[in-house]
Amino acid sequence: MEGHGEMGLIGEKIDTGLMVRMRDDEYESRSGSDNVEGASGDDLDAGDDQRPKKKKYHRHTPHQIQELEVFFKECPHPDEKQRLELSRRLRLETKQVKFWFQNRRTQMKTQLERHENLMLKQDNDKLKAENDIMRGAMANPICNNCGGPAIPGQISFEEHQLRIENARLKDELNRICALANKFLGRPLLSLPAPISLPSSNSGLELAVGRNGIGGLSSIGTSLHMGLDLGDGVLSTSSAMPLIKPPMGLMGNEAPVDRSMFIDLALLAMDELIKMAQTDSPLWIKSLDGGKETLNYEEYKRTFSPSIGSKPAGFVTEATRDTGMVIINSLALVETLMDTGRWKDMFPCTVARAATIEWITTGTAGIRNGALQVMHAELQVLSPLVSVRQLKFLRFCKQQAEGVWAVVDVSLDISQEGTNVQPFVNCRKLPSGVVVQDLPNGYSKITWIEHSEYDESCIHQLYRSFISAGMGFGAQRWVATLQRQCEFLAILMSSSIPNEDQTAVISSAGRSSMLKLAQRMTDNFCSGVCASTARNWTSLHVGNVGEDVRVMTRKNLDDPGEPHGIVLSAATSVWMPVAQSRLFDFLRDDRLRSEWDILSTGRPIQEMVHIAKGHKQGNCVSLLRGSPTNANENNMLILQETWSDASGSVVVYAPVDIPSINVVMGGGDSAYVALLPSGFAILPDEPSSYGRPHNCNRTMIKSGDNGTDGGGCLLTVGFQILLDSQPTAKLTVESVETVNNLISCTIQKIKAALKVT
Repeated sequence: MEGHGEMGLIGEKIDTGLMVRMRDDEYESRSGSDNVEGASGDDLDAGDDQRPKKKKYHRHTPHQIQELEVFFKECPHPDEKQRLELSRRLRLETKQVKFWFQNRRTQMKTQLERHENLMLKQDNDKLKAENDIMRGAMANPICNNCGGPAIPGQISFEEHQLRIENARLKDELNRICALANKFLGRPLLSLPAPISLPSSNSGLELAVGRNGIGGLSSIGTSLHMGLDLGDGVLSTSSAMPLIKPPMGLMGNEAPVDRSMFIDLALLAMDELIKMAQTDSPLWIKSLDGGKETLNYEEYKRTFSPSIGSKPAGFVTEATRDTGMVIINSLALVETLMDTGRWKDMFPCTVARAATIEWITTGTAGIRNGALQVMHAELQVLSPLVSVRQLKFLRFCKQQAEGVWAVVDVSLDISQEGTNVQPFVNCRKLPSGVVVQDLPNGYSKITWIEHSEYDESCIHQLYRSFISAGMGFGAQRWVATLQRQCEFLAILMSSSIPNEDQTAVISSAGRSSMLKLAQRMTDNFCSGVCASTARNWTSLHVGNVGEDVRVMTRKNLDDPGEPHGIVLSAATSVWMPVAQSRLFDFLRDDRLRSEWDILSTGRPIQEMVHIAKGHKQGNCVSLLRGSPTNANENNMLILQETWSDASGSVVVYAPVDIPSINVVMGGGDSAYVALLPSGFAILPDEPSSYGRPHNCNRTMIKSGDNGTDGGGCLLTVGFQILLDSQPTAKLTVESVETVNNLISCTIQKIKAALKVT
């Protein structure tokens, strides 16, 4: 309780002398052992002009005082019922109990105030002593160059601060010039003479920032530097955030040298450009001319480790892929440098992203030379693959007209200082993309992904899949970018391909439907991968298999989810079926009743079809289940499906008719409650990656079930509302029910596809 916590605080901080004075105060106030009948603490504080009537004092027994003190520690403000109970138990009048607590609270307040005053006085004396020492030191300043007295006589504190600033800024300027030379490849323009100290008797000169004393957030207007980070020129205003200042002059924390961030970014950019070269000896093509493998021997000869040696137990994955995308280089660079747009462009890969700090924002109007520290969580749609948490630098630089490069490189404890904890499950070596504009509005991209990760946190079923770069590799980034850019191009065009719908909706309604579908898919991914984007609590139930992830969360105020306790369950299995065949089966409305328990025996009709690409399966649909009898309401299902070279997704959620009518009319989709379920299908055809199939899986002959000797990894996830009351208790039966739902669905799919 509050009173008990205050007493504990006093006991820890008050010295012996203060305790003696507090005991004296207690006897003087008489509130601990005596009680004035009929008088409260306010009555006792009345002035001389309103002298209270003489009251009869009543001294409490030691037992009564002890009981009251014990109760006071637990509850300093008892209610009427508690006071009645105390008066009955201690044989006191209720007003005596009431006044005792009032006086005790007044005494406690007085003691705390005196204690605080004593602490403040001690702090004040300490500051005065430090001030005297500083003034004595400033009376005889020491020259930084020769070690002798800088100026004989007394100088002001402000002037001394400016002199310290002058020396620090000169060092900062020299470092900036050296770093800028790396960007430019040539010396900086000549600098004007620094500003002289206006009221100084010495020959010292200053080049202070425009913020004046202590305003270290920018390089001043006196430094006319043209920091050319490519083809553009950094103006004075855009150069201001280049290097963030260290801690204040009186700070206890050692300043972080941001220049090492720029050095690391430059090294990473140089490595990315060399690895992206078409005929680079760093890459070895497979015999069939397909995927490429990094030549690690050549890599070690060419580059020195940029972030230290590989940790023990870590393995390496490196992939490169090229492709054409419907986006120009400037638009793609802006998307990659903005965390929100980057996450939206790669929704099923980037679970969470945030900019921690901007080191430089680049030239005015474009991102040339922009450098930021970022945090991100990357995911593969399976509960058997841990989310990768990364803290890294992202650096953007224009290489030539219409050619840009964006590079990522992880930060660890060796780059940031002792107060930064490294992420131990994964770190990203120089990776990124080189973008080149093409004359038809397209861009050619070369994507590099190079990481080191802890393989022990990945399930055996997915180890070969991840090590081949199929989970976090370049192919997945390129395929996702191509699909998303195609969708954006269709969204901005006047004609919508493959649009065949029975219900006509406006462009605003189409936009609201797409937003709702995106939120549905994001929620499904969070329930499968357990990223920190949503607050899930993992459960461990004995009767549920170890490959099934079960989590719960309580929804109290999120309008996008039903109110109460939500349970999510997901698992992954290997299927001896090609990705394309399984995807076509799951999205086929005519076959839905073969696996979907909600639509068993019901024919499904597509009411709305919104295309998200030229490929037939990339769309958002509104499905209706026909009622089996006249008394049954129609069931509506919102569904999103897409497929590309990196995988396929089928996500759906039941929706009520009034809510979806509002969305189709262009209304706000944020208030539609969804509980998504669905499937994620990842390709698992090792032959296309130039590696042997080393997993213990049952192979089937080429041509059977359309597999060509391969298969796919199927993830099944369900979210259900366990109870509408957030305070309800979770039962084992509820968890077993959703576990049985997953098992039954997988068995139905296998039976329908005639696989074991």
